[in-house]
Amino acid sequence: MKENIFNDEHFFEEYKKIREKEVNFNNAIEQPAMQKLIPDLNGKKALDLGCGYGYNCIDFINRGVEKVLGIDIAEKMLDVAKSECAHPNIEYRLMSISDISKTDIKEMKFDFVYSSLAFHYVEDFKKLCEDIFYILNNEGVLLFSQESPFITASPKIGGYNRDENGNLISYTFSNYSACGPREENWLDTDYIKYHRTFGKIITDLAQSGFAVKEVCEPMPREEAVKKCPSMAGQFIRPNFLIVKAEKIKKGT
Repeated sequence: MKENIFNDEHFFEEYKKIREKEVNFNNAIEQPAMQKLIPDLNGKKALDLGCGYGYNCIDFINRGVEKVLGIDIAEKMLDVAKSECAHPNIEYRLMSISDISKTDIKEMKFDFVYSSLAFHYVEDFKKLCEDIFYILNNEGVLLFSQESPFITASPKIGGYNRDENGNLISYTFSNYSACGPREENWLDTDYIKYHRTFGKIITDLAQSGFAVKEVCEPMPREEAVKKCPSMAGQFIRPNFLIVKAEKIKKGT
């Protein structure tokens, strides 16, 4: 089993505190944008890659999904999911999303594949795209979010710039064109994530057979910025990239 920062006790507890805040970057920016892009799921089969606490799996059930498979590499996350988001039509599995082609999942078919903020931990994005394309039914939808390439490009070098009054005015980053691993430290924990340019992300999807339907870089609403002023920086440099793609039926 591959190592995962969410299995680290300190990191898990600190991350949990962030997610429990009334307003955080996930519930104020990323999740509202993702929710708007979810297709009709009534009677469909869904796969959640990096399902975390299982909140989205339950949401899919409430939207009429027939069956949901949620997988995650973090055992601590799945313990919460199995406790708080259990349902007869949800199955949770402890595994890496990079290994779906190595299990019986490769023999399954889904109408909807979803992933929230997990793909920037995947080393081989092209293979992942190919694996997802293979298990999707024709006209099936892939919807995922990840850290923006502006974020992943230079975590140790980039940063906001301020004027003499302390106001944010710009953002500096580097190494954008050099795809590959990046060493990061968040919540006092070291880990590796992977940087890809916008061009590579879209090209890998297209070369795997997907038709990209929508690309979104969500911004916070005014009320969210009032409650969490640090979100104002999103208007200079977005945190998230969201992509919705479809497996087009052959012959169309």
